[in-house]
Amino acid sequence: MVYEGHLKEFLDASNITVGDIIRLEKEDISYTGMLLEKPDYSNENTIIIKMDSGYNVGVDINGAKVEKIEEHNKPHIELDPVDRQLSDEKDNVTILSTGGTVASVIDYKTGAVHPAFTADDLLRATPELVDYANINAKAIFNILSENMTPQLWMQTAEEVYNEINDGADGVVIAHGTDTMHYTASALSFMLDTPVPVVITGAQRSSDRPSSDAFMNLTSSIVASKSDIAEVLICMHATEDDTYCSLNRGNRARKMHTSRRDTFKSINMDPIAYVENNDVKINDPQVKYNKRGELPLMLNNNLADKVALVKMYPGVTDELINMYVDKGYDGIVLEGTGLGHCPDNMFNAITRAKDENIPVVITSQCLYGRTNLNVYSSGRRLLQENVIPVGDMIPETAYTKLLWAAGQSDNIDEIRSIMQTNLKGEMDKTLSQQYFIKQ
Repeated sequence: MVYEGHLKEFLDASNITVGDIIRLEKEDISYTGMLLEKPDYSNENTIIIKMDSGYNVGVDINGAKVEKIEEHNKPHIELDPVDRQLSDEKDNVTILSTGGTVASVIDYKTGAVHPAFTADDLLRATPELVDYANINAKAIFNILSENMTPQLWMQTAEEVYNEINDGADGVVIAHGTDTMHYTASALSFMLDTPVPVVITGAQRSSDRPSSDAFMNLTSSIVASKSDIAEVLICMHATEDDTYCSLNRGNRARKMHTSRRDTFKSINMDPIAYVENNDVKINDPQVKYNKRGELPLMLNNNLADKVALVKMYPGVTDELINMYVDKGYDGIVLEGTGLGHCPDNMFNAITRAKDENIPVVITSQCLYGRTNLNVYSSGRRLLQENVIPVGDMIPETAYTKLLWAAGQSDNIDEIRSIMQTNLKGEMDKTLSQQYFIKQ
């Protein structure tokens, strides 16, 4: 049967389903293998085939001839319940899944990756977890992390709050790595937590020998039982399987596309490491909230729209004017160097000020801090009431401004929130000389 029209309808008409062995011929190419599952066969013309070699291939089937060679009869399997080995002597840890590789299991019959989010699914994939805690697991949603939104952050914060309020001694959040640091930063402002909230993920899927999923997840369970009652990111600290780092959620950033040690703390060291299932504080001088110090509180009011705008040679004021026209609640400028933007942006910045839209500036350099008193362009930004935020990284400035503008629409109050160290997101000893015109 030659493909034409809507892919899902074509597969249905051909009586082809996931797991069937099919042959695809297109021009001078022929593939034979098992049709694999993928998230959506309704809007694309590409199918995925697992060949006998073990490799998967994606093929655009426009104009291709497709036939079923062998039907896959899916067996009816009833699995015995997992013995969770519940004990009053173990901590109660909740694992919440938002999606991502770390919370998935492989179906080796079809080669598909599935979210593992009943607790039984998760414990079948990683039965060792019952040695560390009484595990409760649930899926909040199952998305690619690039599809995360502030609205979903608000929902996640509420789910964390509910689990802690119901007695969880720690919470682990399984998350895709691409935007994990945004989520961690946002949660740090929305929650006061008396227990650890640990976000983890995986750079490599669990079907690969080099997967970091198991170590990251078990280390996160260990961290969730620790004394560090903050929002943390737990990921590999090195390329090998030596130990994981516990980074403050609003101080960390994904720094490499594929390395397992991609997450690094910026402008501070990790708070601790997890090695051999033991949490080791990195520097006793680093202050952090200890278990039970803060009462549980949730404030997940976020502004509707905040923009993050990168400064670069050739950038024009059209960007800022567009956000002003659309009534944005705030704008973060990712400035160059000490916190600068080109002269042609100033009219739009003045316009934003006149419209009572807070404009925050941080540095795209990441390491170091903004200082608007060194060069004339910086002092001019101060005259326009632009808000510098010291050594805060751009992603944190963005999430904090979303939260700050959700607390107040008063520019002075937003300025005060942005320039106050609330959750360890900036150097609390930072002199006010960096924030005002000399």
